[in-house]
Amino acid sequence: MRIVEQRKIWFSISAFIIAVGLLLGLVRGFNRGIDFTGGALMEIELHQTVSVDEIREITKAYDEKANIAFIGEERTIVQIRSTEDFNNQKRLEIFDKFKEKYNLEKDDFLRAEQFGPAVGKEIQTKAFWAILVSTIGMLAYISYRFEFRFGLAAIIALIHDMLIVIAVYSILRIPINSPFVAAMLTIFGYSINDTIVVFDRIRENLRFLKKNNYAQLANDSIAQTVSRSINTSLTTLITIVALYVLGVEQIREFALPLIAGVISGTYSSIFIASPVWVMLKERQNHNGGNQPTPEVK
Repeated sequence: MRIVEQRKIWFSISAFIIAVGLLLGLVRGFNRGIDFTGGALMEIELHQTVSVDEIREITKAYDEKANIAFIGEERTIVQIRSTEDFNNQKRLEIFDKFKEKYNLEKDDFLRAEQFGPAVGKEIQTKAFWAILVSTIGMLAYISYRFEFRFGLAAIIALIHDMLIVIAVYSILRIPINSPFVAAMLTIFGYSINDTIVVFDRIRENLRFLKKNNYAQLANDSIAQTVSRSINTSLTTLITIVALYVLGVEQIREFALPLIAGVISGTYSSIFIASPVWVMLKERQNHNGGNQPTPEVK
């Protein structure tokens, strides 16, 4: 297994995906969802249970990507959230479609309102500070338990995972809503797990290092932990994919970035974090900064 020696290939694959995603995001814009753009909300009592696809047959003429949910104890009230700023005439026109299809009364139009993106801005700010504080805390803790270069490599891998997920959303034009932010914070905590497992094995094997051959050391450590990392990720993916396939629309919006994040996190722990650590160690030796092997704490 010569993963570290082929790091240019792994770095190029990641760089290509990230570059394409960010470029498309800059050119055509990210598909920001309702929570970030504002829009219109409607609630209609149908007096029966129907499928989301049936509702979307009506709403797609006005907004193909409207968020549709069913609320209430009987789940007969359909809630439509759209990024389009529907005026009163347009909302009444949409209701008339439902009224005609489901034989509704005027009073079945329960709620209609417009809302701005203020909530989205608050979520963005809090998410930014949560990620910043978490990054600093992880870097400090990993530097203490291992060494600073381990911490720096782990943070680079985390940034890689987040950029990959953002790129996937940009390429596939998936709406970025509140569940996306929650999922990103979850990925931020989950992705560090596989990386730490590999780094812990590297630290144990450092005691047997000969001639500063960090690349071979990393390759051996990856080989010893790769089956564990893949099995753990597959177990997690089975659950998340089941939620995505069988869950309601809100659950699917949360599960999709988790799927991308778990795959990216497994990839980065093997092909990004360890090669980056090797690069940092080799640069340290090249600059004459040899340091003693970190102790196991």
